[in-house]
Amino acid sequence: MHVRQPALHDLHNSNGQEAIVNLPKHLLPTTVVGSYPQPEWLVDRAMLSKVVPRTRMHAMWRLPAEHLEEAQDDATIVAIRDMERAGIDIVTDGEIRRESYSNRFATALDGIDDENPAIITARNGSQTPVPRVVGAVKRGRPVERRDMEFLRQHTDRAAKITLPGPFTMSQQAKNEYYADDEELAMAFAAAVNAEALDLERAGADVIQLDEPWVRNNPDLARRYAVKAINRALQGLTVPTVVHLCFGYAAVVPGSTKPAGYSFLAELADTSADQISIEAAQPRLDLGVLRDLSSKKIMLGVLDLGNPEVETAETVAERIRNGLKHVAADRLVVAPDCGMKYMPRPTAFGKLQAMCEAAATVRREIS
Repeated sequence: MHVRQPALHDLHNSNGQEAIVNLPKHLLPTTVVGSYPQPEWLVDRAMLSKVVPRTRMHAMWRLPAEHLEEAQDDATIVAIRDMERAGIDIVTDGEIRRESYSNRFATALDGIDDENPAIITARNGSQTPVPRVVGAVKRGRPVERRDMEFLRQHTDRAAKITLPGPFTMSQQAKNEYYADDEELAMAFAAAVNAEALDLERAGADVIQLDEPWVRNNPDLARRYAVKAINRALQGLTVPTVVHLCFGYAAVVPGSTKPAGYSFLAELADTSADQISIEAAQPRLDLGVLRDLSSKKIMLGVLDLGNPEVETAETVAERIRNGLKHVAADRLVVAPDCGMKYMPRPTAFGKLQAMCEAAATVRREIS
Protein backbone atom coordinates (compact mmCIF):
# COMPACT_ATOMS: atom_id res chain seq x y z
CA MET A 1 0.00 0.00 0.00
CA HIS A 2 1.31 3.41 -0.89
CA VAL A 3 1.56 5.71 2.09
CA ARG A 4 1.35 9.39 1.29
CA GLN A 5 4.26 11.28 2.76
CA PRO A 6 3.07 14.30 4.71
CA ALA A 7 4.20 17.69 3.50
CA LEU A 8 6.22 19.48 6.13
CA HIS A 9 6.50 23.23 6.15
CA ASP A 10 7.65 25.96 8.46
CA LEU A 11 5.43 28.47 10.16
CA HIS A 12 5.58 30.84 13.06
CA ASN A 13 2.91 30.53 15.69
CA SER A 14 1.50 33.29 17.86
CA ASN A 15 4.24 32.74 20.44
CA GLY A 16 6.72 33.88 17.81
CA GLN A 17 8.46 30.51 17.71
CA GLU A 18 9.22 28.49 14.62
CA ALA A 19 7.72 25.02 14.36
CA ILE A 20 7.92 22.20 11.84
CA VAL A 21 4.46 20.74 11.51
CA ASN A 22 2.65 18.25 9.34
CA LEU A 23 -0.07 20.57 8.00
CA PRO A 24 -1.68 20.75 4.55
CA LYS A 25 -0.40 23.56 2.35
CA HIS A 26 -3.58 24.05 0.34
CA LEU A 27 -6.21 26.66 1.14
CA LEU A 28 -9.35 25.78 3.09
CA PRO A 29 -8.03 22.73 4.93
CA THR A 30 -10.70 20.53 6.50
CA THR A 31 -10.78 19.24 10.06
CA VAL A 32 -13.17 18.08 12.76
CA VAL A 33 -13.90 19.71 16.10
CA GLY A 34 -12.85 16.55 17.90
CA SER A 35 -15.33 13.77 18.56
CA TYR A 36 -16.74 11.17 16.17
CA PRO A 37 -19.58 8.69 16.85
CA GLN A 38 -18.62 5.80 19.11
CA PRO A 39 -19.85 2.38 17.90
CA GLU A 40 -22.91 0.84 19.53
CA TRP A 41 -20.84 -2.26 20.34
CA LEU A 42 -18.48 -0.09 22.39
CA VAL A 43 -20.85 2.24 24.27
CA ASP A 44 -24.46 2.21 25.37
CA ARG A 45 -25.58 5.06 23.15
CA ALA A 46 -29.03 5.16 24.78
CA MET A 47 -27.36 5.84 28.13
CA LEU A 48 -25.05 8.42 26.56
CA SER A 49 -27.91 10.10 24.69
CA LYS A 50 -28.50 13.70 25.73
CA VAL A 51 -25.98 13.47 28.58
CA VAL A 52 -22.64 15.26 28.76
CA PRO A 53 -21.19 13.74 31.95
CA ARG A 54 -18.91 15.78 34.22
CA THR A 55 -18.02 12.83 36.45
CA ARG A 56 -16.94 9.42 35.16
CA MET A 57 -19.66 7.30 33.58
CA HIS A 58 -18.06 3.85 33.56
CA ALA A 59 -21.40 2.10 33.07
CA MET A 60 -21.56 3.56 29.56
CA TRP A 61 -18.94 1.10 28.29
CA ARG A 62 -20.22 -2.25 27.07
CA LEU A 63 -16.99 -4.17 27.62
CA PRO A 64 -15.32 -5.29 30.86
CA ALA A 65 -12.23 -3.41 31.98
CA GLU A 66 -9.81 -6.11 30.83
CA HIS A 67 -10.97 -5.75 27.20
CA LEU A 68 -11.89 -2.07 27.11
CA GLU A 69 -8.58 -0.55 26.00
CA GLU A 70 -8.24 -2.94 23.06
CA ALA A 71 -11.82 -2.25 22.01
CA GLN A 72 -11.28 1.51 22.26
CA ASP A 73 -8.13 1.17 20.15
CA ASP A 74 -10.05 -0.73 17.47
CA ALA A 75 -12.86 1.84 17.44
CA THR A 76 -10.31 4.65 17.26
CA ILE A 77 -8.79 3.13 14.12
CA VAL A 78 -12.28 2.97 12.61
CA ALA A 79 -12.82 6.67 13.39
CA ILE A 80 -9.45 7.66 11.91
CA ARG A 81 -10.13 5.68 8.73
CA ASP A 82 -13.60 7.22 8.36
CA MET A 83 -12.10 10.70 8.56
CA GLU A 84 -9.41 9.80 6.06
CA ARG A 85 -11.94 8.23 3.65
CA ALA A 86 -14.14 11.30 3.92
CA GLY A 87 -11.16 13.46 2.94
CA ILE A 88 -10.40 15.23 6.22
CA ASP A 89 -6.98 16.92 6.14
CA ILE A 90 -6.42 17.32 9.89
CA VAL A 91 -7.77 14.29 11.75
CA THR A 92 -8.30 13.50 15.43
CA ASP A 93 -8.67 10.21 17.28
CA GLY A 94 -12.42 10.83 17.42
CA GLU A 95 -12.22 11.14 21.23
CA ILE A 96 -13.38 7.52 21.22
CA ARG A 97 -11.92 6.81 24.69
CA ARG A 98 -13.84 9.64 26.34
CA GLU A 99 -17.25 9.67 27.97
CA SER A 100 -17.38 13.42 27.34
CA TYR A 101 -15.06 16.05 25.95
CA SER A 102 -13.96 17.12 29.44
CA ASN A 103 -14.53 14.54 32.16
CA ARG A 104 -11.74 12.09 31.32
CA PHE A 105 -9.00 14.68 31.70
CA ALA A 106 -10.58 16.70 34.50
CA THR A 107 -11.19 13.71 36.77
CA ALA A 108 -7.68 12.29 36.22
CA LEU A 109 -6.01 15.23 37.98
CA ASP A 110 -4.73 15.25 41.54
CA GLY A 111 -6.96 17.17 43.94
CA ILE A 112 -10.20 15.97 42.31
CA ASP A 113 -12.73 13.77 44.11
CA ASP A 114 -14.83 12.10 41.44
CA GLU A 115 -16.13 9.31 43.68
CA ASN A 116 -18.16 11.64 45.91
CA PRO A 117 -19.57 14.21 43.51
CA ALA A 118 -21.33 17.44 44.32
CA ILE A 119 -24.64 18.33 42.71
CA ILE A 120 -25.01 21.57 40.79
CA THR A 121 -28.54 22.78 40.08
CA ALA A 122 -28.96 24.77 36.86
CA ARG A 123 -31.32 27.68 36.38
CA ASN A 124 -33.84 25.35 34.72
CA GLY A 125 -33.80 23.10 37.77
CA SER A 126 -31.82 20.24 36.24
CA GLN A 127 -29.24 18.65 38.50
CA THR A 128 -25.77 17.54 37.38
CA PRO A 129 -23.19 15.57 39.39
CA VAL A 130 -19.81 17.30 39.20
CA PRO A 131 -16.39 16.47 40.67
CA ARG A 132 -15.34 18.17 43.89
CA VAL A 133 -12.03 20.01 44.14
CA VAL A 134 -10.66 18.92 47.53
CA GLY A 135 -6.93 19.58 47.13
CA ALA A 136 -4.31 21.23 44.95
CA VAL A 137 -5.11 20.54 41.29
CA LYS A 138 -2.08 19.07 39.55
CA ARG A 139 -1.32 16.75 36.64
CA GLY A 140 0.27 13.83 38.39
CA ARG A 141 0.49 11.64 35.29
CA PRO A 142 -0.07 11.83 31.53
CA VAL A 143 -3.72 11.44 30.57
CA GLU A 144 -3.90 11.68 26.77
CA ARG A 145 -0.29 11.02 25.76
CA ARG A 146 -0.97 7.42 24.73
CA ASP A 147 -4.00 8.65 22.77
CA MET A 148 -1.77 11.00 20.80
CA GLU A 149 0.93 8.40 20.26
CA PHE A 150 -1.70 5.97 18.98
CA LEU A 151 -3.15 8.58 16.62
CA ARG A 152 0.28 9.49 15.31
CA GLN A 153 1.04 5.82 14.73
CA HIS A 154 -2.13 5.24 12.69
CA THR A 155 -2.26 8.20 10.32
CA ASP A 156 0.15 10.04 8.06
CA ARG A 157 -2.13 13.08 7.96
CA ALA A 158 -1.93 16.10 10.16
CA ALA A 159 -3.11 15.12 13.64
CA LYS A 160 -4.96 17.25 16.16
CA ILE A 161 -5.78 16.44 19.76
CA THR A 162 -8.15 18.27 22.07
CA LEU A 163 -8.15 19.17 25.75
CA PRO A 164 -10.84 20.75 27.92
CA GLY A 165 -10.07 24.39 28.60
CA PRO A 166 -9.22 25.60 32.10
CA PHE A 167 -12.11 28.04 32.42
CA THR A 168 -14.65 25.41 31.36
CA MET A 169 -13.26 22.84 33.79
CA SER A 170 -13.38 25.37 36.62
CA GLN A 171 -17.09 25.89 35.90
CA GLN A 172 -17.81 22.15 35.80
CA ALA A 173 -16.50 21.40 39.29
CA LYS A 174 -17.37 22.31 42.88
CA ASN A 175 -14.54 24.35 44.41
CA GLU A 176 -13.94 23.25 48.01
CA TYR A 177 -10.25 24.08 48.23
CA TYR A 178 -9.18 27.31 46.49
CA ALA A 179 -9.82 30.82 47.76
CA ASP A 180 -11.71 31.75 44.60
CA ASP A 181 -12.64 30.45 41.16
CA GLU A 182 -9.85 32.34 39.43
CA GLU A 183 -7.23 30.54 41.50
CA LEU A 184 -8.92 27.25 40.57
CA ALA A 185 -8.95 28.12 36.87
CA MET A 186 -5.25 28.98 36.94
CA ALA A 187 -4.48 25.64 38.60
CA PHE A 188 -6.40 23.86 35.86
CA ALA A 189 -4.48 25.97 33.32
CA ALA A 190 -1.12 24.79 34.65
CA ALA A 191 -2.31 21.17 34.48
CA VAL A 192 -3.55 21.62 30.91
CA ASN A 193 -0.26 23.22 29.93
CA ALA A 194 1.79 20.32 31.29
CA GLU A 195 -0.39 17.90 29.34
CA ALA A 196 -0.32 19.99 26.15
CA LEU A 197 3.47 20.20 26.15
CA ASP A 198 3.60 16.43 26.50
CA LEU A 199 1.13 16.02 23.62
CA GLU A 200 3.27 18.21 21.40
CA ARG A 201 6.27 16.00 22.14
CA ALA A 202 4.11 12.96 21.33
CA GLY A 203 3.52 14.22 17.78
CA ALA A 204 0.51 16.56 17.86
CA ASP A 205 0.45 18.91 14.87
CA VAL A 206 -2.39 20.99 16.34
CA ILE A 207 -3.66 21.29 19.92
CA GLN A 208 -7.19 22.51 20.65
CA LEU A 209 -8.75 23.74 23.88
CA ASP A 210 -12.51 23.36 24.24
CA GLU A 211 -13.90 26.39 26.09
CA PRO A 212 -17.68 26.44 25.51
CA TRP A 213 -18.39 27.75 29.00
CA VAL A 214 -16.92 31.20 28.37
CA ARG A 215 -20.23 32.13 26.79
CA ASN A 216 -22.26 30.70 29.71
CA ASN A 217 -20.73 33.14 32.17
CA PRO A 218 -19.24 35.96 30.08
CA ASP A 219 -18.82 38.37 33.00
CA LEU A 220 -16.69 35.88 34.91
CA ALA A 221 -14.89 34.92 31.70
CA ARG A 222 -13.92 38.54 31.12
CA ARG A 223 -12.19 38.57 34.49
CA TYR A 224 -9.75 35.74 33.89
CA ALA A 225 -10.61 33.34 31.03
CA VAL A 226 -8.06 34.84 28.62
CA LYS A 227 -5.40 34.77 31.34
CA ALA A 228 -6.14 31.09 32.02
CA ILE A 229 -6.19 30.14 28.32
CA ASN A 230 -2.86 31.86 27.73
CA ARG A 231 -1.33 30.02 30.69
CA ALA A 232 -2.63 26.73 29.30
CA LEU A 233 -1.01 27.43 25.90
CA GLN A 234 2.27 28.74 27.27
CA GLY A 235 5.38 27.44 25.51
CA LEU A 236 3.60 25.48 22.76
CA THR A 237 5.15 25.75 19.30
CA VAL A 238 2.51 23.94 17.22
CA PRO A 239 -0.64 25.78 16.08
CA THR A 240 -3.29 26.10 18.78
CA VAL A 241 -7.06 26.45 18.66
CA VAL A 242 -9.73 27.61 21.10
CA HIS A 243 -13.15 26.12 20.34
CA LEU A 244 -16.42 27.52 21.63
CA CYS A 245 -19.95 26.59 20.68
CA PHE A 246 -23.53 26.76 21.91
CA GLY A 247 -23.63 23.10 22.97
CA TYR A 248 -24.15 19.73 21.30
CA ALA A 249 -27.13 19.82 18.94
CA ALA A 250 -28.45 16.61 20.55
CA VAL A 251 -28.51 18.32 23.95
CA VAL A 252 -29.22 21.97 23.12
CA PRO A 253 -31.97 22.37 20.47
CA GLY A 254 -31.34 24.90 17.73
CA SER A 255 -34.43 26.87 18.72
CA THR A 256 -32.81 27.71 22.07
CA LYS A 257 -29.44 28.74 20.69
CA PRO A 258 -28.67 32.46 20.62
CA ALA A 259 -27.93 34.32 17.41
CA GLY A 260 -24.55 35.52 18.62
CA TYR A 261 -21.73 34.92 21.07
CA SER A 262 -21.60 36.81 24.35
CA PHE A 263 -17.86 36.17 24.58
CA LEU A 264 -15.97 36.14 21.29
CA ALA A 265 -14.10 39.35 20.54
CA GLU A 266 -12.25 38.89 23.83
CA LEU A 267 -10.54 35.81 22.37
CA ALA A 268 -8.48 38.10 20.13
CA ASP A 269 -6.32 38.63 23.22
CA THR A 270 -5.50 34.94 23.58
CA SER A 271 -2.26 33.47 22.29
CA ALA A 272 -4.23 30.86 20.29
CA ASP A 273 -3.61 30.86 16.56
CA GLN A 274 -7.18 29.86 15.65
CA ILE A 275 -10.66 30.43 17.02
CA SER A 276 -13.23 27.71 16.29
CA ILE A 277 -16.89 28.73 16.20
CA GLU A 278 -20.29 27.16 15.62
CA ALA A 279 -21.94 29.02 12.76
CA ALA A 280 -24.14 26.73 10.63
CA GLN A 281 -26.94 25.68 13.00
CA PRO A 282 -27.39 29.08 14.71
CA ARG A 283 -26.96 30.86 11.33
CA LEU A 284 -24.43 33.14 12.94
CA ASP A 285 -23.89 36.59 11.43
CA LEU A 286 -20.28 36.23 10.36
CA GLY A 287 -19.72 39.96 10.58
CA VAL A 288 -18.60 39.24 14.14
CA LEU A 289 -15.39 37.79 12.75
CA ARG A 290 -14.03 41.26 12.07
CA ASP A 291 -13.13 41.38 15.76
CA LEU A 292 -10.82 38.39 15.25
CA SER A 293 -8.81 39.71 12.31
CA SER A 294 -5.54 38.59 13.91
CA LYS A 295 -6.67 34.94 14.07
CA LYS A 296 -7.37 32.10 11.72
CA ILE A 297 -11.00 31.01 11.90
CA MET A 298 -12.11 27.39 12.15
CA LEU A 299 -15.59 27.89 10.74
CA GLY A 300 -18.47 25.53 11.52
CA VAL A 301 -20.21 24.77 8.22
CA LEU A 302 -22.10 21.56 9.13
CA ASP A 303 -25.43 21.88 10.95
CA LEU A 304 -25.35 18.98 13.40
CA GLY A 305 -28.93 19.66 14.43
CA ASN A 306 -30.09 18.67 10.96
CA PRO A 307 -30.45 14.86 10.72
CA GLU A 308 -30.11 15.04 6.94
CA VAL A 309 -26.76 15.06 5.17
CA GLU A 310 -26.33 18.45 3.55
CA THR A 311 -25.49 18.63 -0.12
CA ALA A 312 -21.97 19.68 -0.99
CA GLU A 313 -23.41 22.79 -2.61
CA THR A 314 -25.19 23.81 0.60
CA VAL A 315 -21.94 23.50 2.51
CA ALA A 316 -19.99 25.26 -0.25
CA GLU A 317 -22.32 28.23 0.06
CA ARG A 318 -21.57 28.43 3.79
CA ILE A 319 -17.85 28.42 3.01
CA ARG A 320 -18.34 31.15 0.40
CA ASN A 321 -20.22 33.20 3.00
CA GLY A 322 -17.27 32.79 5.36
CA LEU A 323 -14.91 34.03 2.68
CA LYS A 324 -16.84 37.31 2.58
CA HIS A 325 -15.45 38.00 6.04
CA VAL A 326 -12.24 35.96 6.28
CA ALA A 327 -9.43 35.64 3.73
CA ALA A 328 -9.00 32.14 2.31
CA ASP A 329 -5.60 31.71 3.91
CA ARG A 330 -7.20 32.31 7.32
CA LEU A 331 -10.14 29.92 6.99
CA VAL A 332 -10.25 26.31 8.22
CA VAL A 333 -13.37 24.29 7.39
CA ALA A 334 -15.02 22.18 10.11
CA PRO A 335 -18.33 20.95 11.56
CA ASP A 336 -20.08 23.16 14.09
CA CYS A 337 -19.18 20.94 17.03
CA GLY A 338 -18.26 17.39 17.98
CA MET A 339 -20.17 14.64 16.19
CA LYS A 340 -20.34 11.96 18.89
CA TYR A 341 -24.12 12.06 19.33
CA MET A 342 -24.86 11.53 15.63
CA PRO A 343 -25.48 8.23 13.82
CA ARG A 344 -22.18 7.23 12.26
CA PRO A 345 -23.47 7.06 8.64
CA THR A 346 -24.82 10.59 9.01
CA ALA A 347 -21.57 11.89 10.45
CA PHE A 348 -19.56 10.27 7.67
CA GLY A 349 -21.88 11.62 4.98
CA LYS A 350 -21.68 15.13 6.36
CA LEU A 351 -17.88 15.00 6.45
CA GLN A 352 -17.80 13.79 2.84
CA ALA A 353 -20.06 16.65 1.78
CA MET A 354 -17.88 19.12 3.67
CA CYS A 355 -14.68 17.90 2.04
CA GLU A 356 -16.27 17.94 -1.42
CA ALA A 357 -17.53 21.48 -0.77
CA ALA A 358 -14.10 22.67 0.36
CA ALA A 359 -12.53 21.19 -2.78
CA THR A 360 -15.13 22.94 -4.96
CA VAL A 361 -14.56 26.35 -3.38
CA ARG A 362 -10.80 25.78 -3.41
CA ARG A 363 -10.95 25.33 -7.21
CA GLU A 364 -13.05 28.46 -7.55
CA ILE A 365 -10.52 30.68 -5.78
CA SER A 366 -7.28 29.11 -6.99
